[in-house]
Amino acid sequence: MPLPTSEELIALLPPQRKYLVGVSGGADSVALLHLLVAAGLRKLVVCHVDHQLRGHASRGDARFVEALCKRHGLTFESTRLPISSIAAQRGTSLETTARDLRYEFFSQVSRAHRCPRLLLAHHADDQAETLLWNLLRGSHGSKGMRAEQTMDIAGRPLHVIRPLLSARREELRHWLQAHGERWREDATNAQPIATRNRIRHEVLPLLCDVARRDVTPTLLRQIEAQQDQETLVTWALRQIRALDPQGRLHVPVLQALPAALQNLVFRDYLLQQQVTGISRDLLDRCRVLLTDPATHSINLPGGRTLRRKAGRITCPPAPGA
Repeated sequence: MPLPTSEELIALLPPQRKYLVGVSGGADSVALLHLLVAAGLRKLVVCHVDHQLRGHASRGDARFVEALCKRHGLTFESTRLPISSIAAQRGTSLETTARDLRYEFFSQVSRAHRCPRLLLAHHADDQAETLLWNLLRGSHGSKGMRAEQTMDIAGRPLHVIRPLLSARREELRHWLQAHGERWREDATNAQPIATRNRIRHEVLPLLCDVARRDVTPTLLRQIEAQQDQETLVTWALRQIRALDPQGRLHVPVLQALPAALQNLVFRDYLLQQQVTGISRDLLDRCRVLLTDPATHSINLPGGRTLRRKAGRITCPPAPGA
């Protein structure tokens, strides 16, 4: 899985366009930034978030990234956020809070610079970890990250591009070393505290030991197969036409479908309604609306509900939304 060449990056990312680039100071994002510059991309707005989790080391990361920007003549945007206190207020994990706040910051920078394109340094090893985490938490299918996707952040579309998704972590570090480039090491990445870290340092090595080989390529093939299936699902959903002209699910149409297709229709509908945390268990509970006349509503994540009335199923906005 070689790193993308300059020619491949230019074909993917026309240099005349402006791009946001998320750079933490770690090897992955620093390698992405250097590869972009080496390919001739100069209209880059580098975005850095200081999570205030590592004291002086966090501030050192910000100074390091700012120095890189000055060296290459790039725009630097940064913010400092007390992730720990915000996570406590929201009742969410540090990982989830940090991710959500990073995207909120990216959205703010996107608006300020009128740039809807964001480049992130996720790579093949991140992809394998994502697949395992999604499987563990019961997500529908063998899901990973997409090389390109449009996300709605704070009411603003942000087109996320991951140019390194086929590259391996060690390849990025070898490239930096070969070119004499430094990066910042986050000591917490080696500690088995966050879920991602445990998957990286405990689960994946154990799987490799059991299989007696590197399992990441196999996991990546599962994601490719899932993406092929998603293409078929998209085609099937168009044929089913489960929505009425008002955008409501038509109960008699769904009742005529096999359970597997009912789940797919519910999943697609909930995604359109921006419902998060969709699991197999949730989809199975949604199907109760098709089989139990006494059940008129199902509770969804985020305080939402799925309701059946007069042969139609809808998902009203959360109270106060």
